Amino acid sequence: MNRRNFLSTAAAASAASLIGCSKTEASELRLYTWADYIDLTLVAAFEKKMGCKVLIDTFDSNEAMFAKLSAGATGYDLLTPSSYMIKAMVRKDLLQPIQAAKVPNLSHVDPLYLARALDPKMEFSVPYMMACTCLAWLKSKAPVGTVATYELYLNEALKGRSTLLDDMREVLGAALLTLGFSLNSADPAQLAQARDLVRRWKANIAKFDSEQYKGGIVSGEFHLVQGYPSDLLQVADENADIALGIPKEGSAFTCDDFCIMKTSAQSDLAHAFIDFFTDPHNAAQNMQNIACHAPNKTAYPLLTEDFRGNEALFPADEVFAKCEATDDLGDALSLWSKTWDEVKAS
Repeated sequence: MNRRNFLSTAAAASAASLIGCSKTEASELRLYTWADYIDLTLVAAFEKKMGCKVLIDTFDSNEAMFAKLSAGATGYDLLTPSSYMIKAMVRKDLLQPIQAAKVPNLSHVDPLYLARALDPKMEFSVPYMMACTCLAWLKSKAPVGTVATYELYLNEALKGRSTLLDDMREVLGAALLTLGFSLNSADPAQLAQARDLVRRWKANIAKFDSEQYKGGIVSGEFHLVQGYPSDLLQVADENADIALGIPKEGSAFTCDDFCIMKTSAQSDLAHAFIDFFTDPHNAAQNMQNIACHAPNKTAYPLLTEDFRGNEALFPADEVFAKCEATDDLGDALSLWSKTWDEVKAS
């Protein structure tokens, strides 16, 4: 799944963080994660506390990361893939179990999230950040009274001025939810119905896009986009004409989780890093600096009122109940890929 670049106060910093101790004395922890997805001032604080260096490398999709590791890439200690990909990594025997005794801050993880999580016992992963996919639109161009709904993709007033993510899990998943099916359906008949609905949407959109939608809606090129809240909240702050919300039909939600490579030579340091970022004060600071939601119940009261009140990041219970976690497709992946190819070819 392609991933947006996350908002960060440290976005201009190098992707390889070499903050901290002298090279001859420091242990090194190698983190493989999404771009601009962590507060580097907290990374520096961890380095100072532990007398180490954190080296950060980045990936732009779960699939690219998985392919690289499956092909034999080594040297990474800690990763933050999405939950569904972690299930595939466990099957591939790439990860080591989380040792809960080394992560006392696990007690702060939100139990309401864990009830919906793919690894609810945190056996191989610890929640880092989660998000529900959103829609955003220009209030001046959309029909009066517009609310977030996939029905907008059939609205003639928005023809040629809307985008959907270039991501089969997001788009076919949205169609499945619209039709009343599971986001993760492996039923060929249901996927065929979803394909046909997406073809109708495709006839009305400008393009499938996971990279330019943010700038496009700011400039007015696009009047409706599907995207991720960290991107869309940033542009909504820049342009008061932009509204956003989680679709009334429901949405995909993903959580990116900390996990430790089985081959890690720094298992203790990796556990310490997870514990540091699961500390409520650090989690709150990290959330507000990268505009994401960490499922950390003790951190919530430490957030500013405006941030905590943002329903794109912290949806009401009845809204979140309609959202579904993107799960590992297993053997159904080939059927999904074939269905998506049929959409793209039409």
